[in-house]
Amino acid sequence: MSVASSALGIRTAGVFDAEAMAAIHRACFAKNWSAGEIAQFLGAPGCLSLVASLSPQQTVQGFLIVRSAGDESEILTLAVNPSHRRQGLARALLTAAIDSLRKAGAKRLFLEVESGNESPRGLYQSLGVIAVGHRPRYYEHGADADIFSLAL
Repeated sequence: MSVASSALGIRTAGVFDAEAMAAIHRACFAKNWSAGEIAQFLGAPGCLSLVASLSPQQTVQGFLIVRSAGDESEILTLAVNPSHRRQGLARALLTAAIDSLRKAGAKRLFLEVESGNESPRGLYQSLGVIAVGHRPRYYEHGADADIFSLAL
């Protein structure tokens, strides 16, 4: 799957992006992924990895990794550098991923969100996701996760 968008500098991630992606993940999550862990998804069959910046000339400020199996896909992670949040990067990443997944034949997208984390929940719900489940103590720090789904 390949994606490119000039509006906000959305493009398919390459192995050369793994370090920047890992730095963003560290800034966003207590349980973060190393560049090596992220690199395993980059270019892997069934994975879509996108990076975003506010313009095509700027450094990577956000990213998304989706894994697909058959006609179902799951967002594995979505992260935007805290200093660049609320500027449309997460929405642009999600929109690009949804468009690419639809073109690739995916029928449904799943994702988990920490219960009570209202900012991403609001974004996902504005795109039409619906709650389909709950996972108690899903996250390493003990927080619950709500499971959402989007028909593509």
